[in-house]
Amino acid sequence: MSEDHSTFAEIEKHREQIDAIDQEIVQLLNKRAGHSLAIRGLKPEARMGLYDPKREEEIFRRLASINEGPLYNENLREIYSAILKVMKEIPSA
Repeated sequence: MSEDHSTFAEIEKHREQIDAIDQEIVQLLNKRAGHSLAIRGLKPEARMGLYDPKREEEIFRRLASINEGPLYNENLREIYSAILKVMKEIPSA
Protein backbone atom coordinates (compact mmCIF):
# COMPACT_ATOMS: atom_id res chain seq x y z
CA MET A 1 0.00 0.00 0.00
CA SER A 2 2.81 2.43 0.79
CA GLU A 3 4.26 1.84 -2.69
CA ASP A 4 0.87 2.80 -4.19
CA HIS A 5 0.82 5.92 -2.03
CA SER A 6 4.34 6.79 -3.13
CA THR A 7 3.39 6.36 -6.79
CA PHE A 8 0.28 8.51 -6.41
CA ALA A 9 2.33 11.16 -4.63
CA GLU A 10 4.85 11.16 -7.47
CA ILE A 11 2.06 11.46 -10.04
CA GLU A 12 0.63 14.40 -8.10
CA LYS A 13 4.04 16.06 -8.01
CA HIS A 14 4.31 15.78 -11.81
CA ARG A 15 0.77 17.11 -12.23
CA GLU A 16 1.61 20.15 -10.11
CA GLN A 17 4.62 20.82 -12.34
CA ILE A 18 2.44 20.44 -15.44
CA ASP A 19 -0.08 22.92 -13.99
CA ALA A 20 2.72 25.43 -13.35
CA ILE A 21 4.09 24.94 -16.87
CA ASP A 22 0.60 25.35 -18.35
CA GLN A 23 0.28 28.67 -16.54
CA GLU A 24 3.59 29.81 -18.07
CA ILE A 25 2.53 28.61 -21.53
CA VAL A 26 -0.73 30.60 -21.33
CA GLN A 27 1.17 33.72 -20.28
CA LEU A 28 3.68 33.26 -23.10
CA LEU A 29 0.99 32.59 -25.72
CA ASN A 30 -0.78 35.81 -24.72
CA LYS A 31 2.52 37.69 -24.88
CA ARG A 32 3.14 36.20 -28.33
CA ALA A 33 -0.38 37.20 -29.41
CA GLY A 34 0.34 40.80 -28.39
CA HIS A 35 3.40 40.88 -30.64
CA SER A 36 1.45 39.24 -33.49
CA LEU A 37 -1.22 41.94 -33.21
CA ALA A 38 1.44 44.66 -33.19
CA ILE A 39 3.01 43.22 -36.35
CA ARG A 40 -0.42 42.92 -37.99
CA GLY A 41 -0.98 46.62 -37.33
CA LEU A 42 2.37 47.55 -38.88
CA LYS A 43 2.17 45.39 -42.01
CA PRO A 44 -0.09 47.69 -44.10
CA GLU A 45 2.31 50.61 -43.59
CA ALA A 46 5.19 48.36 -44.63
CA ARG A 47 3.14 47.26 -47.65
CA MET A 48 3.25 43.65 -46.50
CA GLY A 49 0.45 41.13 -46.84
CA LEU A 50 -1.07 39.81 -43.65
CA TYR A 51 -0.15 36.18 -44.44
CA ASP A 52 3.52 35.36 -44.94
CA PRO A 53 4.08 31.67 -45.75
CA LYS A 54 7.87 32.21 -45.92
CA ARG A 55 7.84 33.49 -42.34
CA GLU A 56 5.87 30.45 -41.21
CA GLU A 57 8.41 28.10 -42.81
CA GLU A 58 11.17 30.14 -41.16
CA ILE A 59 9.47 29.60 -37.78
CA PHE A 60 9.18 25.84 -38.41
CA ARG A 61 12.87 25.60 -39.42
CA ARG A 62 13.97 27.56 -36.35
CA LEU A 63 11.87 25.35 -34.06
CA ALA A 64 13.38 22.21 -35.60
CA SER A 65 16.87 23.61 -35.08
CA ILE A 66 16.31 24.19 -31.35
CA ASN A 67 14.26 21.06 -30.66
CA GLU A 68 15.99 18.64 -28.31
CA GLY A 69 13.01 16.30 -27.83
CA PRO A 70 11.23 14.29 -26.65
CA LEU A 71 8.80 15.94 -29.10
CA TYR A 72 9.51 15.22 -32.75
CA ASN A 73 9.83 18.11 -35.18
CA GLU A 74 6.55 16.98 -36.77
CA ASN A 75 4.87 17.31 -33.34
CA LEU A 76 6.16 20.86 -32.97
CA ARG A 77 5.04 21.72 -36.47
CA GLU A 78 1.53 20.46 -35.70
CA ILE A 79 1.37 22.41 -32.43
CA TYR A 80 2.73 25.59 -34.00
CA SER A 81 0.45 25.28 -37.03
CA ALA A 82 -2.47 25.45 -34.60
CA ILE A 83 -0.88 28.38 -32.72
CA LEU A 84 -0.27 30.31 -35.95
CA LYS A 85 -3.82 29.63 -37.16
CA VAL A 86 -5.25 31.00 -33.92
CA MET A 87 -2.93 34.02 -34.00
CA LYS A 88 -4.21 34.88 -37.48
CA GLU A 89 -7.81 34.67 -36.26
CA ILE A 90 -7.43 36.92 -33.20
CA PRO A 91 -9.50 40.06 -33.72
CA SER A 92 -7.51 43.27 -33.75
CA ALA A 93 -7.98 45.44 -30.70
